[in-house]
This record gives sequence, structure tokens and C-alpha cells, in this order.
Amino acid sequence: MEYIIAQEQNNVGIITLNRVESLNAVCLDMLKEIATQAESYDLSEEIGAIILRGSEKAFAAGIDLNEISARKNESLRFLEDYRQTFKRIRTIRKPLIAAVAGYALGIGCELAMSCDILLAADNARFGQPEITLGSIAGFGGTQMLTHAVGKAKAMEMILTGRAMNAEEAERAGLVSRIVPLANLYEDAQTTAEKIASMPAEAVLLAKDSVKHALNTGIDDGIDYEEKNGQICLTSQDFAESLQAFIEKRPPNFRNR
Repeated sequence: MEYIIAQEQNNVGIITLNRVESLNAVCLDMLKEIATQAESYDLSEEIGAIILRGSEKAFAAGIDLNEISARKNESLRFLEDYRQTFKRIRTIRKPLIAAVAGYALGIGCELAMSCDILLAADNARFGQPEITLGSIAGFGGTQMLTHAVGKAKAMEMILTGRAMNAEEAERAGLVSRIVPLANLYEDAQTTAEKIASMPAEAVLLAKDSVKHALNTGIDDGIDYEEKNGQICLTSQDFAESLQAFIEKRPPNFRNR
């Protein structure tokens, strides 16, 4: 891998963006490396959750404008490659945790919002400044930001290019929690390990149910949740959890 670093620790896959000299500006090959590594972790029986992180200065400060300029004559096909790669990331079944420090702007913000849990360092800044370049967010930003923070705030940020700091992002519901910068990656690891310790099928079905809620009405969503819940109730891990409760011991989950 040229643009990322992949590590595994205690059943957690860690993907670190590694273009520090350009504040982790996202090029197409970097995005494809992220998707490929995440898919590899998704298939691994040893990995229960995935962390995506950048540097302390920048999660990802935007798209690689040098690459965009160099390939402007093939822009439609080129940008479609970006969109298809984002779809690969959004269809990862295992939980993705974005540990965001510093700038998460443009495609960097879209990448963070494509994750399931977003932990922000106290120096994090989020924004979709594409309007200042005469464009708009092209990889889901207008939709994901509106879902996360509502129409009024999303409209203001997208139309003015204004970025929000970590405190505003938490108040608006964009991020799960704010963590001191010095503790961000440790906290993300603890959160990921906690998820990875849960019964694997229940984790996948829980994530699936929450994501379904974003795209459906409440009644349909409850029916979908019930279907996934019934699958959980027939699992060996659920039976083991009941037995462990009766016997007053920790459960021994086997992810079955």
C-alpha cells in the first residue's frame, strides 16, 4: 500500500491515511486502497471493527486538486471511479469508526461521514467548501450532512463553505463524542475493541438496522428491525448469553 498504513490490534483493523505532507489530500488511488483494505478486514474472521484515521493535523483536508487538474479532460469517468469506490466503503458490513483530528474538509468530511461512528479530537474541523471552487460536494456530502445536522445548518455550510469546529459538530449531531487530541486514537481503539468483543452477527445486524432507518419510514424500519432481531434470537451466541446469565458467568461468544 502506497497511501495508507494497515495494522491489526486486538481484533481491530486500523487504516491510517499516509499522505502527511499534503494533509492527507485524497487521490483516487488512496481511496481505492482504503476500500480494498476495509473489504479485506470485512472478510476477516479475526477483525470485529475497523478504525479509519489520519494525522493529528488532518484527517483529510480535501481532494487532491493536482490530480483533478491533471485529469480534467476525463473528469466524468474519473469522478465516477471516485463514486463507485465510495460505494464500496459505504457497503462495508463491519462497523467503521472515524477518528478525526484536524481538518476533515470536502472529500475528507465525506469520508468521515461514510463511517458509522465519528469520534472527533478537540482540534477537529468539518466542512464542505466545494462552493468556493465553483462546485458542490460530489460524493454524498450534501446528503449525508443534511441527514446528520438537518437542512438549515447543512444548507448554510454548503452554500457558504463555512467549517464547524468539534464543539459545534457535537451539538449538531455530526460526531458521536469529542475526545482530547492526546487521547483520540486510544479512545477509538477502546471503542473498537468493545464492539469487536460483542457477538459478530448481532453487531452486523444492529449496524444494518440503524443504516436502514436513514432510508425508510418508521413503520417499515420497525419491521426491518424485527426481522433482524429474530435472526439474533436464533443464534448460538444469544443462547449462550442466556445460559451465562443463568450461571452467573461471562458469556463465551463464538460468533455463531
